[in-house]
Amino acid sequence: MSDWEGATYTEREVFYEEEFRWLLHDEVHAVLRQLQDILKEASLRFTLPGSGTEAQAEPEQEASLCLAYPALLRQDVNLKMPRNNQLLHFAFRDDKQWKLQQIQDARNHVRQATYLLTNRDDNYQFKTGAEVLKLMDAVMLQLTRARNRLTTPATLTLPEIAASGLTRMFAPALPSDLLVNVYINLNKLCLTVYQLHALQPNSTKNFRPAGGAVLHSPGAMFEWGSQRLEVSHVHKVECVIPWLNDALVYFTVSLQLCQQLKDKISVFSSYWSYRPF
Repeated sequence: MSDWEGATYTEREVFYEEEFRWLLHDEVHAVLRQLQDILKEASLRFTLPGSGTEAQAEPEQEASLCLAYPALLRQDVNLKMPRNNQLLHFAFRDDKQWKLQQIQDARNHVRQATYLLTNRDDNYQFKTGAEVLKLMDAVMLQLTRARNRLTTPATLTLPEIAASGLTRMFAPALPSDLLVNVYINLNKLCLTVYQLHALQPNSTKNFRPAGGAVLHSPGAMFEWGSQRLEVSHVHKVECVIPWLNDALVYFTVSLQLCQQLKDKISVFSSYWSYRPF
C-alpha cells in the first residue's frame, strides 16, 4: 500500500489545501503574466505599420491593397467588364482612408482583456477559485469577441453597402453601376465589386429584395432611390494579411491558457464541493 493510499482523510485534506494554495498564490500569477505577454504581442500586431499586399483574382481582374491599422490607405483595382470588355482602373483618392471597424473593434477587445489582467496590485493574492474563474470568464469573453470580429464579417444588405460611402472614395469616380465592399475574413482582406444593371419598369422578373449577406450572388436584387437594381456579376479579390494571422494565433493560445487554468480550478471545486471554489 502506498503512502497516499494509507493517508487519512485529514492528511489528504491538508495536501489538497497546500496544492490549492500554491495554485492560487503562484501558478495563477504565472499564467496571468504569460497572458499579458501574449496579448502585448497581439496588440503590437494591430499597431505596426502595414505593408502593401497584392492579390489576383483572374488575369484580367486584379487589385493592389495597402492596409495599415486601422485604415485601408491605398487600393488600386483593374477590372475587365464582362459585358463590353471595357478595362476599368480605379484607386483610392490620395486624401482618403477607409477605416475598418472590424480591426478597431478587435483591438479594443484586446485592450479590455489586458486591462482585466493588469487591473490589480502586483502583490494581490486571489482568495478563492471562484474569483479566478470570474476573471478568466471575463478575459475569455473579450478574447472571443476579438476573434469573432475578424472571423465573422458583418452581413450587409446591398442598400447598406451603397450607403456606406466606400464607393465615393475612389478616383476616378466609380461608374454608377458598380458597388464596392471591403471587409476582413480571418487573415484576409477581401474586396468585392458588384456590377449592377437596372431592372426596367416593365420587367417580368419577380422583384424580391435580397437580405443581408457577407457576399451577395449574381441575381440579388435591391431598391436604391427610385431604381430597382440587380447584381449581374460579382468580382472578389482576397489578400492575405500575415499580421492578422499572428493575432488570431495569439487569441487561440490565450483562450487555451485561460481554459487550462479554469480546468485546474475545477479539479479542486469537485473535491471541495461545499466550498466557494
